[in-house]
Amino acid sequence: MANAFDRLVVSVPDLAEAVNQYQTVMGVPPLPGGAKDSARAARWLLTNTVVELVERGAAAPHLQGLVFAREHAPEGDEVIENSLGLHLCQCDGRFTEQLREKWSSEHRPALSVDHVVLRTVNPDACIDLFRDQLGIRLALDKNIEAWGGRMLFFRGGKMTLEVIETSADGPEKNVFWGVAYQCTSLAERVRILQDAGVQVSAPRDGRKPGTRVATLKSHDLGIPTLLIQPAAS
Repeated sequence: MANAFDRLVVSVPDLAEAVNQYQTVMGVPPLPGGAKDSARAARWLLTNTVVELVERGAAAPHLQGLVFAREHAPEGDEVIENSLGLHLCQCDGRFTEQLREKWSSEHRPALSVDHVVLRTVNPDACIDLFRDQLGIRLALDKNIEAWGGRMLFFRGGKMTLEVIETSADGPEKNVFWGVAYQCTSLAERVRILQDAGVQVSAPRDGRKPGTRVATLKSHDLGIPTLLIQPAAS
């Protein structure tokens, strides 16, 4: 059973250039040192997961995949074979816990990952994989025509994997598509980003009642990126 979304992995062709963009959005530089393996990587420790940029000779930056923390998993990343062709791994989560013990809040962005978007041609196979194989709670399975059709929401560790069924005229593949970051004050976050030279839309009402959202239009590595202020408790 997966205990948490341990890391969100972004593959980039040029790590230095990607870090230069993304640290502006995160508000702090990546954590110094702490290499987990031989790959060139940069990591930001968020409140509920780690965002990891890895230089792997990609043609363009893209959301490569997810790493789950699971009991009895190996210390290093172990590939999770799956019929959807997604890049998924599992680990024991110790590396991330060590980061949390070592680095205080001043080294961490004032953000969390609200959700990651996966576009799929086979939502039932996603249920087989994420709920039945990995043990992630399926919080919602519903056709929401106003939002595009069938949507699945898998919830774990204060983070959501949002699965959207691809329409007939969409891409015929399964792909991690976008990410949404949660912040406590959207207006303040937008102002800080704009002052830093980031292009971002004006705040607007979100789909979920009470939420406010804004869309990044630069410094997003070409990955569709949303900022969300949650509804008041």
